[in-house]
Amino acid sequence: MNRYKLIQKIQNRRHVLKISLENLAKISGIGMRTLNRFLAGDDVKLSTIEKLTQTLGLDFAGNEVIKLQDLKEQRAKQKAIFLASLVQGTSALEMQGLQKKSLEKIIANFKQELLSGAYQDKLWVA
Repeated sequence: MNRYKLIQKIQNRRHVLKISLENLAKISGIGMRTLNRFLAGDDVKLSTIEKLTQTLGLDFAGNEVIKLQDLKEQRAKQKAIFLASLVQGTSALEMQGLQKKSLEKIIANFKQELLSGAYQDKLWVA
């Protein structure tokens, strides 16, 4: 596979997932300038390509490794755990941590809201 086909597959996946370039750079842990260089067809490290393709659920050839729905669910769960940790942190400040069942329920609610609720457009915001 040549570089330009890979770039096109990455761009297509990014558009389908509705991820901005800025959020893709943050989520994948690469710099914005590096991402722009790669998308322009310049040489970048293999580790950069690996981070980028893994973030989008693709392999080095740009083939789908993780289905779109599974990728969205993984991202929703990661983000839900982060949001629940904020609630847990606030509760800990009041000297009362959340029970495990309560925490799991909060995570499930956040995940559902990120997948299908009012906040689904915030799923890929870093």
